Order: sequence, then C-alpha cells, then structure tokens
Amino acid sequence: MGTGYEPLEVLKPVADDIWIVDGPEIRFYGMPFSTRMTVVRLSGGGLWIHSPIKLSLALKARIAALGQVKALIAPSVIHYAYLTDWKHAFPEAEAWIAPGVERRAERHGIPLEFDHYLAGANPDWAADFDWLVVRGSKTVAEAVFHHRASRTLILTDLIENFEKDKKPWWMWPILRATGIAAPNGSMPRDMRMTFRGNEDLLREDIERMIDWDPKRVIVAHGRWFEDNGAAELKRAFGWLLDG
Repeated sequence: MGTGYEPLEVLKPVADDIWIVDGPEIRFYGMPFSTRMTVVRLSGGGLWIHSPIKLSLALKARIAALGQVKALIAPSVIHYAYLTDWKHAFPEAEAWIAPGVERRAERHGIPLEFDHYLAGANPDWAADFDWLVVRGSKTVAEAVFHHRASRTLILTDLIENFEKDKKPWWMWPILRATGIAAPNGSMPRDMRMTFRGNEDLLREDIERMIDWDPKRVIVAHGRWFEDNGAAELKRAFGWLLDG
C-alpha cells in the first residue's frame, strides 16, 4: 500500500515560488504516517526547505535543478531526523532548528549538524515570512511560517488531517478519537494535553496566525487545505478559541 500521495519525491506546485514534496511513510507510535516537506524560492534568491524528508539521489537532483539551497528548517522535535543528511548534501545551506531539537537528537543518538537556533533569531529569509515559535507546550515547540507572497501557512503537527481512504481500516477509529481525521483535522488530543495550563499562550499564537489571513494551510501529515485557510484555523482550533 502506498501513501496515497504519489508521486513521491516530486515537486508539486502550490503557488508561485512554493512547492510541496510528498515523501515515504514513516512509523510513528506504530502507525504509518505520510511525510511532506515544503520548498520556497526566496525573493532574494535561493531555496528555503521546511521539514526535509528522506533524501534520495533523485530528489537531490530535482532540488539542485530548482536552485541553490540557502536554508534548511527543522521546525520541531518531531521533524528533524533528515536535517543532517540534507546539510551534507547541500553544505552551502544554513540549517535552523526549533527549541528542543538538539536535546531530542542527543537523547535518541541521531547525528545533528546545524548552524542556528530559530528562537530569538532574525534571519535574512525572514523578509519573506511571518513566523513564530508557538508557545505553551511542555514538550513540543513548533515553529510556524506564513509565506506572505503566496499567503500560505506552513505547519507540521499543529494540525493533522488524515484521509480515510489513504490509511488501513484499523487506524480510522484511532484517527477519529484523536481528532485528526479529515476533513475535520485538528491538533492531536495528546498534543493538546502538553499545553495544559498554558492555553492562553497557545490562543494568542493561534490568533496571530489567523490575523496573518492565510489562504492556504500546508500540514505535514494528511490532506492540506488549499483555500479558506484562516477559516480552517478557526475551525481546527474552535476547542481553544471558543473555550
């Protein structure tokens, strides 16, 4: 069974100067998870790559043909495993990591090479993005990015939106119970619990994303939202905003 997002390792246009690349499945909590990265051509030249997927020779060639890689982004402690492979393949790129990634990699014995921390940084590529590191979680600090020119919000796990026809039958009750079943994907309920006691900080950051007024919302796992992005954020976080 494939991921349901074939063809894999191929650049798929989202809007001008922004693409997604669907990658192979990984196992997470024993379940098959699809993977996805986002590629942006920066206004100043070069490529910005978010949540790099497993790197193959074919994918490396396609990226190199598109342009020079300037930035590699590991946006959370769940999305960093292939960063070093990409850093070796594109040594001219600067690698950026979210809070907690360095400690997580050390704990799991995963090699990690990077150049900068995202927290408190003001990188050159920030001219193309609104962005922030979401506050309040006791375990996961996800960095989120809004590409202004295309009005595309780029997330990883703050919203997951798995489609029934792309998953084995036994996963569907789990996906529905955890609130991550399409078309009504949301933040996984186990992740919500990590914000307990700090909901006000999360609410402020979600409201800020809504104020960016994204047209699209890219997520790493499942169906992404091609339009009505701000409305989808309000729906997905209704449990927080209406509380």
